[in-house]
Amino acid sequence: MSERSPSARAVGAFDRPLALVGLRGAGKSSVGRALAAALGRPLVDLDRAVEAGAGCTIAALFATRGEAAFRDLEAAALARALTDAPPPVVATGGGVVLRAENRAALAGAFVVYLAAPPDLLAARVAADPGTGGSRPALAPGGPLAEAAALLAARDPLYRAVAHAVVDATGPLDEVAARVAAALDG
Repeated sequence: MSERSPSARAVGAFDRPLALVGLRGAGKSSVGRALAAALGRPLVDLDRAVEAGAGCTIAALFATRGEAAFRDLEAAALARALTDAPPPVVATGGGVVLRAENRAALAGAFVVYLAAPPDLLAARVAADPGTGGSRPALAPGGPLAEAAALLAARDPLYRAVAHAVVDATGPLDEVAARVAAALDG
């Protein structure tokens, strides 16, 4: 394996789901894809699972059924993902930690918080229409204000569920390598 891939020890010891948490733009889906490929595990992207279950985009779900309905579908998708075999890499939604039931469910996974500053999160959201364009605004004032407000509110929750906090700045392969190092522990 290359130095940027999970080590043999990490791959062999990975016997429970790996859940990535963090704000929109932290790289959960992108890093999750890289880790799933490197670990030979399936990837469950909760946002995609919710969309598949709802038969519509998250933005449409918010618009037609509201955030509570989205959060209900998200909780159900998380519960299913955490019991999948083989244990998957789970790219959660940014608000998954808002519900106590989800925080309790995450206790059965190895949880990594992908932490990044608000300016980087906002820049990534603005640069990736898949991340920002199809999602409803969760706070007023644009992407930077939203990232700052949500980070202030959610950072303690991410830290409370995380087994490791990983710096999510820099290129995807570097972030994935940091997560792999956390798995090596």
